[in-house]
Amino acid sequence: MEQKNGSSFTGFILLGFSDRPQLELVLFVVLLIFYLFTLLGNTTIIALSYLDPHLHTPMYFFLSNLSFLDLCYTTSTVPQLLVHLRTADKSISFGGCVVQLFVFLGLGCTECILLGVMAFDRYAAICKPLQYTVIMHPRLCALMASASWFFGFGNSLLQTVLIFLLPLCGRNKIDHFLCEVPVLLKLVCVDTTVNQSELFFASVIILLIPVALIIFSYGQIVRAVLRIKSSAGQRKAFGTCGSHITVVSLFYGTAIYAYLQPSNSYSQDQGKFVSLFYAIITPTVNPVIYTLRNKDVTGAMKKVLCRGQDSR
Repeated sequence: MEQKNGSSFTGFILLGFSDRPQLELVLFVVLLIFYLFTLLGNTTIIALSYLDPHLHTPMYFFLSNLSFLDLCYTTSTVPQLLVHLRTADKSISFGGCVVQLFVFLGLGCTECILLGVMAFDRYAAICKPLQYTVIMHPRLCALMASASWFFGFGNSLLQTVLIFLLPLCGRNKIDHFLCEVPVLLKLVCVDTTVNQSELFFASVIILLIPVALIIFSYGQIVRAVLRIKSSAGQRKAFGTCGSHITVVSLFYGTAIYAYLQPSNSYSQDQGKFVSLFYAIITPTVNPVIYTLRNKDVTGAMKKVLCRGQDSR
């Protein structure tokens, strides 16, 4: 970064919701409750997927990855936000801002890719049931999950470096509760047209390629399910995909709104609440969506609880 930022530049001020002091206490209580449920729900899915042999399948392997990702995703922002909501000090160090942007953006990009991988898994399970165990070999599952993390954080590293190479000219007040690309670009004191185009292009690739895979997978799934003659079989097939479609809609809907709309129509207040939604609400409801009508997970939970009672 150019030294125009000044030798005394040590960090940023995250304004967050300081312009609405009457809202801060309400937000603190609500976010704390959601954060605790996020920790509980996602940890439960990870533990059940590990403890129950019946859940040692590709679907639950990817679901465990998603739950771990959501735990990290929420923890990268919410604890700091909770502290800022109850104290007058809203600062974050320069290094802290760099790390937060890198981690938050990396986890978001990874989730985009992982949701596409999970759609392919459902396609293989429903459209190629006889070849499913051959197609979704444990090595391939591990490779696909690793590739999701690698490309997600690779894109994040590139974006983070490009952002912090730009001169801020001493500006350090961020009108947001976290270090995110759109708000950091507003601090830059040079023309950012090219940078915004690069950001838009990178966002399109990260968002739309997995979306294309999801659309293809579910297009094939719908065709396969409609060939099933029994209505019970159709309901079962659609039931295994309904949870994933709901999660995809929630995550991609907010991500596309945040990153693919024109910068001149970007409302800062709306941006804060959209970021709250995909940073805390989506990771909280994901475990509920996946377990609400999932007999495998509820059955595994009952077995683990009964085993714990029997051991006493």
